[in-house]
Amino acid sequence: MKTLAQLAELVAGSVITGDKNIEITGIEHDSRKAENGTLFVCIAGFHVDGHKFIPQAVEKGAKAILTTRPAGEVAVPEGVAVLQVPELKTALDIIVPFFHDYPARNMRIIGITGTNGKTTTSYLIRAILREAGYKVGLIGTIQIMMEEEVFPIHNTTPDVVELQHTLAIMRAKGMDYVVMEVSSHALDQNRVAGIEFDTAVFSNLTQDHLDYHKTLDNYKLAKAKLFDLLGQKGVKKNKTAVVNADDEAGKTMLAHAACRHLTYGIDNKAALQASEVEVLASGAHFTLKEEFLGEMALHLHITGIFNVYNVMAAVGAAIAEKIDPAVIKKALTNFTSVPGRFELVKAGQDFSIIVDYAHTPDGVENVLRTARRIAKKKIIAVFGCGGDRDRTKRPIMGRLAAELADVVIATSDNPRSEDPAFILSEVEAGVKETIGNKQHECIIDRREAIFRAVELAETDDIVIILGKGHEDYQILKDKTIHFDDKEVAREAVAAKKEQN
Repeated sequence: MKTLAQLAELVAGSVITGDKNIEITGIEHDSRKAENGTLFVCIAGFHVDGHKFIPQAVEKGAKAILTTRPAGEVAVPEGVAVLQVPELKTALDIIVPFFHDYPARNMRIIGITGTNGKTTTSYLIRAILREAGYKVGLIGTIQIMMEEEVFPIHNTTPDVVELQHTLAIMRAKGMDYVVMEVSSHALDQNRVAGIEFDTAVFSNLTQDHLDYHKTLDNYKLAKAKLFDLLGQKGVKKNKTAVVNADDEAGKTMLAHAACRHLTYGIDNKAALQASEVEVLASGAHFTLKEEFLGEMALHLHITGIFNVYNVMAAVGAAIAEKIDPAVIKKALTNFTSVPGRFELVKAGQDFSIIVDYAHTPDGVENVLRTARRIAKKKIIAVFGCGGDRDRTKRPIMGRLAAELADVVIATSDNPRSEDPAFILSEVEAGVKETIGNKQHECIIDRREAIFRAVELAETDDIVIILGKGHEDYQILKDKTIHFDDKEVAREAVAAKKEQN
């Protein structure tokens, strides 16, 4: 615990009104999570003003309020202190890690950034570290894990309040390592404030999130901030940047990393080199060479050239952490899949159904090219694009799907506040450019679209459902509903069997 005065000392220009010696037991910006001794953070957002929830937070036990407003403008009950700061986000970036005694300093932290592959790479690294006998926490797109315990997550990288609290819990539970996906939004907004990384991994850079970053160069520089952080002097030593040498943006990441560099690649010369790469329906086979690793032949259960890169990224991180090569090989040989990443759905059908999270042009292309390598007959692609996100990628994804699949069914993804029909019109513009005389349909209802794809599927075809992967919800204009592509696919197969 810290006193309010100790927190205030960290922030220039802060003012305390009330008892400065109040002991703070926690920091929360959600009034529902407040407890006895909480410092309640009042965030004045675009839609909701946190100051309106002061009564609820105090009722739950909050003893102090953090705000940018003078105490005279904040209505608080008697006995509740007010800590006024010049700028809220800056104050939180300083106060929150200090309050939790900088938990990241007590664990090895591996951060992974890039457009595609972060989740699979994080699970691969987790598997290697656990095989080596370490206790591992994971923070990613799908969920938070502390060994076998699983917790839900709402952002790939939580904000500084939630993230530092999570890291503190991981430290208390004895985690040796934390493997984190680090999004460009999180880096740009400094949600990782107070975290000293030991190893940082860069997967690749392709078009995504331009609705936020505006340009690809801005997006690239946001990713590079992870390597700026990695190179800063701190309390830790032996830091390593693990970077994809086959991606042009890798040069930028290395230029920002003032520490040891470990590159990986297939086409370009790299410290960790893959050769004799063979991608089959049953898995990927290739050989890795690196000074510490030696020469290692791998026969994996996961497939796709993109997964070869994900494996190399994970091996690079393991080498940086000096994990025994025999342990690395055993963990990778036993690794099977990640939820919603090229995941097979088996419901007794005589054709394949694959669900994948691919939601960028590069992701769609990678997955469909992998499917093309293993396809015996037709590929039926079901996909859409999210609303309130980068519109420029919609026709690009449409073109790629039409080029690489035999049947295209464009449908709704997470439309959010946008009209699904309008989103699909932009997707369709790309589809029509390259579809030629191949079959394509536009079905707004995602459930109906998946049922239609399964209806069209014949023996040895591949139905590939893209965009949502592990997600079990769909975000509509006025609500969020339960929706799981895998569940719906199984229902569609069952319905087809009944009809036959």
